[in-house]
Amino acid sequence: MGLIERSKKLDNWLSQWWLDHAYLNFREPVIIHSSPAVIFPQQSYTDLDGQLKFAASVVAGILDFKVMVDNQSLPVDKLGGSPLCMYQYYKILSSCRIPGSRKDSIVTHPADGPDPPKHIVVAHNYKFFSLEVYKDGWTPLTRSEIYQQLCDIVNRSQETSAPVGILTAENRNTWGKIYNQMNKDRTNRAIFSEIQRSIFVLCLDEKISSLPKEEFDNEVGRQLLHGGGSELNSGNRWADKTLQFIVGPNGACGLQYEHAPAEGPPIATLLDHTLTYCDNVCEDVAPVDNQLTPAKRLKFNLIPDVKEAIENAKISIDSMIEDLELQIFKFKLFGKDFVKANKLSPDGFIQVALQLAYFKIYGESCATYESASLRRYQLGRTDTIRSCSTDSDLFLRAMADSDKSNSELVRLMRQAVESHKEYTNMAVFGDGIDRHLLGLKLMAIEWGWNVPDLMMDTAYNISTHFKLSTSQVPAKTDSTLTFGPVVPDGFGVCYNPKSKHINFAVSAFNSSPSTSSMTLSLKLTESLAEMQNILVQGSMSAKL
Repeated sequence: MGLIERSKKLDNWLSQWWLDHAYLNFREPVIIHSSPAVIFPQQSYTDLDGQLKFAASVVAGILDFKVMVDNQSLPVDKLGGSPLCMYQYYKILSSCRIPGSRKDSIVTHPADGPDPPKHIVVAHNYKFFSLEVYKDGWTPLTRSEIYQQLCDIVNRSQETSAPVGILTAENRNTWGKIYNQMNKDRTNRAIFSEIQRSIFVLCLDEKISSLPKEEFDNEVGRQLLHGGGSELNSGNRWADKTLQFIVGPNGACGLQYEHAPAEGPPIATLLDHTLTYCDNVCEDVAPVDNQLTPAKRLKFNLIPDVKEAIENAKISIDSMIEDLELQIFKFKLFGKDFVKANKLSPDGFIQVALQLAYFKIYGESCATYESASLRRYQLGRTDTIRSCSTDSDLFLRAMADSDKSNSELVRLMRQAVESHKEYTNMAVFGDGIDRHLLGLKLMAIEWGWNVPDLMMDTAYNISTHFKLSTSQVPAKTDSTLTFGPVVPDGFGVCYNPKSKHINFAVSAFNSSPSTSSMTLSLKLTESLAEMQNILVQGSMSAKL
């Protein structure tokens, strides 16, 4: 009855609990452990001038998207013809996570609120600048004007400074204590407010070391996910900020987002709009006649304790980065068109292939998390699609049995994919089990009761230890989202199915002797090819 009574008092009985439980109470660093990154298609620019021109286009494209957010004229997302809650779109701009010594918070500054923000923050060489992007009221700067301002910022920040931004990659309790200490200083307090209120952060990264072509995608993924370390771009970030657009050299670019306010789909929509805007820019930047107000340098006051904390943060993030193994790759043998042509769900097909890849390595199935959107409901976030099922396990074991006929493998594969589809539908309609069980647990804690005995059972703990944490984030652009594993001995897997290929990102921790993202990537490639072959053989047999 507790959850029913709670649902009568709130628009959504789960949303605030989920925000607190999954994000604001989470005390590990947001870098790698919580905040995803999105890798954009590689751009064609090769020098600093091209980098700044593209960055100017990105800023202009986001401001163009912001018009629809501010006017509440965004087309309503739909799933199966049903409208979805659009609330998350209004939480990704001008918002920021604020660290606490025990629990974090989020602040948002909407366009219809008092004193709405008109600036972005630009990071270059570990220095931060506040740049007004509107003039004469609410007229956005032109692309040429933005470019001129970015050139000025780069010219004013040729030398690096203390990487204060690296503190945001620390353990949340550690960063919260440092933040509270720094916040006592009036100048620092004003800078914190300027960053938190900004529409987004633009990170202009410096060059990374030359890499062989086959390693380029992996290194770009690392730069976007964590900045590459204290000697590279990890200090050129503000990880608390909901949106950081990162424009690096040699066409490498993307974004990192703090996960608390939103899931991937609203981010993907913003990304698609921005990159489409950039692609449609025809004219080159032109000289600007009017005098623009220079960006304001945000210079922190650093006492010895904070300087020491920065040195400690460098050690911490370098250790985290050393522990992460990341593989970004494009599976080119086929894409979602082939799967659809065989009347199968592309998402279900890929999830079964992931199960097969894991089985090839370990000889068993494992608890698997895939995010299911609950945006059919007001303020809905996610539930769990449990991709590991009895049907998927039957297919995996049949694949290991040389006596099974191809027709039997086709039948079992289709059964496994259909089972995944059924569970997905159940989850998105609010009938998944995981968030309801979480609600019972949190209600018991709130009432001072013991948590249900089920949750102390070994089988339950195994079933919630998600060694495969996965997400499909389809985007119109040829982009790839990536994130870290959620358990020490697990994998993080994200994919974007395109018509003729599939983009994958696979992560694992080097400290786990039992996991390797490279091994899983190879087995996943092998599994997808084998499943395609089974379907092709089945189709040929049916024609005979």
